[in-house]
Amino acid sequence: MAPPDDAPRNPPPHTNRLADETSPYLLQHQHNPVDWQAWGDEAWQRARDEDKPVLVSIGYAACHWCHVMERESFEDEGLAARQNELFVSIKVDREERPDVDEIYMEAVQLMRGQGGWPLNVFCLPDGRPFFGGTYFPPVARQGMPSWLQVLDSVAAAYRERRADLEGQAAQIVAHLEQAPGPLEPGEERADPAAARRAAVAQIMKSYDKRFGGFGGAPKFPQPFFLALVLQHAVADNHPLARDQVLATLRQMAEGGIYDQLAGGFHRYSVDERWLVPHFEKMLYDNALLVPLYLDAARLSGDSFFSRIAEETLDYLLREMRTPEGAFYASTDADSEGEEGKYFVWSLDEVTALLGDDAPLFARYYDVTEDGNFEGRNILHPRMPLAQAAAWYQQEEEAAAETLAGARATLLAARAGRVPPATDTKVIVAWNGMAIDALARGGAILDAPRFIDAAREAAAFLLDEMRPAGDAGGLLRIFAGGRASVPAFLEDYAGLADGLLSLYEATGEERWFVEARQIADAMLTRYWDRDAGGFFTTGSRNEALVSRKKPTYDGATASGNSQAARVLARLYAMTGDGLYADRLEAMAGAFGVILTRAPVMMSGFVAALDWLDRHQAVAIVGDDADPATQALVRAVWDGPPGPTLVIRHTPAAGREESAVPQLQGKTPLDGAPAAYVCHGFACSAPVTTPEALRGLLASDLPA
Repeated sequence: MAPPDDAPRNPPPHTNRLADETSPYLLQHQHNPVDWQAWGDEAWQRARDEDKPVLVSIGYAACHWCHVMERESFEDEGLAARQNELFVSIKVDREERPDVDEIYMEAVQLMRGQGGWPLNVFCLPDGRPFFGGTYFPPVARQGMPSWLQVLDSVAAAYRERRADLEGQAAQIVAHLEQAPGPLEPGEERADPAAARRAAVAQIMKSYDKRFGGFGGAPKFPQPFFLALVLQHAVADNHPLARDQVLATLRQMAEGGIYDQLAGGFHRYSVDERWLVPHFEKMLYDNALLVPLYLDAARLSGDSFFSRIAEETLDYLLREMRTPEGAFYASTDADSEGEEGKYFVWSLDEVTALLGDDAPLFARYYDVTEDGNFEGRNILHPRMPLAQAAAWYQQEEEAAAETLAGARATLLAARAGRVPPATDTKVIVAWNGMAIDALARGGAILDAPRFIDAAREAAAFLLDEMRPAGDAGGLLRIFAGGRASVPAFLEDYAGLADGLLSLYEATGEERWFVEARQIADAMLTRYWDRDAGGFFTTGSRNEALVSRKKPTYDGATASGNSQAARVLARLYAMTGDGLYADRLEAMAGAFGVILTRAPVMMSGFVAALDWLDRHQAVAIVGDDADPATQALVRAVWDGPPGPTLVIRHTPAAGREESAVPQLQGKTPLDGAPAAYVCHGFACSAPVTTPEALRGLLASDLPA
């Protein structure tokens, strides 16, 4: 009898314990011959019972070199057998457990001077690390030992030099526990403006005058550097800072790091020109870059930047949105086993698809017979549109229409290819960033579809990511149809921040109320009552070998920088001294960084500087009234700055607002009114957009 249609015909030869997990990254490894276990008490107890060292191998679904090491070593029967004999092996999704990744990444950086993913760390059965590295090849090459050599030498050391490893592990953990020391006697802590200027001066020194960006290859977008430089350009009216930000954002959007067909940014560029990307796309990169492009449009008046922001948001809605309205984590760099295959083109393909329009498209987007990436072509504009149009004796507007139609044709054709895999888990912190980007995009671009999407994502997180019986609690991950993993500092801060932006964009006070409750829970669960600042893990998280207090702003802001932004915004909205006190305590706890290395916490510096200089625009009136909307548009259509929008629609039985800063502010003779507040001193109400723009243009307090 033939098997039923849904019966597996060729079951995999191996299935390990990861088959019970929901993380797409862990499930990628479920059929490895390695006897992987997920992080948890069972794995560590097994190591203690068998007296074996533990390999903690950390990666994420969109990590190219994680896939390479899996194919080369973790799928090799012989290597897997040796690994199973000598070690208890634990696989960790770094996006699911950033607390684990944070500790072991710092440990490897201490041991080797650098880190990355895949991250392979060898530990004692109590979890303390003693040796580690990143990618190891299957055979020794380029000065790197083979994976088999690593396994055998580590196992031998564990058998024969256990006391040495114990001592080494103790030293590493002691380093992990170290916090920044106090300032020297007589050394004054930098104020926010001084810290901003010092950080920006250091950032701008590394500016690439030819291609934009900061530093050389590989070149990352570095959104927090760009945001702080843009903030400085506005605060100090600094033309060079302005030019560097605008040039960098333009070069990125005209490079291969930007998907010229679908919108959205790849993770980073392997070269200095922004041409050849590492092809994975991360939710957080795109969510963090959108506000920068929106502010660049407001700063420059150039619609190019708003177009890139809009295209990127539309990409998120089209390709990264879950059926429930939240957002997936990432898409892979590889498809059909090749990096970038989904995104690149041959000249023959372009010619066959575009016909008579192919020459213009090929010249403008640098499509050649030889290619610019392994014999194929990464699309990127290589000349101004006017130049390409003149080459083919076309008006610029006609050439733009031709290119738009050609992009649509190629995008439709690309949809027929095998796409890169999508990491379908929902991460609360990253979704908070997406809500922020969508809310800001909807408000500034006057695009209701983005605000509607932000509302849906926010509602999903608030409905699905709060554990039963844990008032104020959050879960971090939604995957496989269920929520799991107690949330971390960045989840609380990221969601609260996104909800505050949604309140600013809509005036719907439920989002403010939810944000404040989440922030207050964050203060209760993550605050260091002894030294100030926030821990990554809270009172409901698992205790690890070290409890870290995050301070480095990299691809995403540290949890402390995100928390500082939330506290600054809440203090501006409420006047509650608790938030100001906590910010002051954070500035004390991180005073050494703020004074000596402010670039390390550029997001934290930006939050403190924003609070020092901010102005709150309180708009009171029926949201459906065109006069109210005209006042709102006067803010969003204006230049970027440290401006907070707080809104209230008085209604029968609900004259008072839930936002304390709005207390006592009413329409003027029945007409919608706006108040501009510097600190907690507010202007007389105005009722016209012209008057409001005049107030906004007045000098801020020094």
